[in-house]
Amino acid sequence: MAELGDRIPDLPLTLSSGKSATLGDYAGKWLVLYFYPKDSTPGCTAEGLEFNALLQNFKRAGAQVLGVSKDSLKSHQNFSSKQGFKFDLVSDADEAVCNAFGVIQPKKLYGREYVGIVRSTFLIDPAGVIREKWQPVKVAGHAQAVLDALKAAKRQ
Repeated sequence: MAELGDRIPDLPLTLSSGKSATLGDYAGKWLVLYFYPKDSTPGCTAEGLEFNALLQNFKRAGAQVLGVSKDSLKSHQNFSSKQGFKFDLVSDADEAVCNAFGVIQPKKLYGREYVGIVRSTFLIDPAGVIREKWQPVKVAGHAQAVLDALKAAKRQ
């Protein structure tokens, strides 16, 4: 379980742009890493659209945004294209990134118990240290709250 003050692991990433990267490639920059359950669902779409709408503000503040779910690269590409996302989504089909951040947990939906991604966001500083953590996340207004936290962290 990733906690405040932890250094993030340097894991490989499969990006919706078709490129490969590692978390270490984002060293030297602020990174917003948000985890969501499933492409093309109402809450996940709303969350992605909120981050997309504020993307230029994140960039001006020196941060990059990445969304992560277990969906396939093809699913991410379709979702990203349909919604016009200007940031990459990470396909974590093997759950390595999700497990490293401790976002796969027991959940309940309509009385049914299952294991899935708990909507979570991590604000990571240029040194690769987790500075803020939101878990679980309520979508409405969340991207703005993350942006506000980023600006506050940069002032410290």
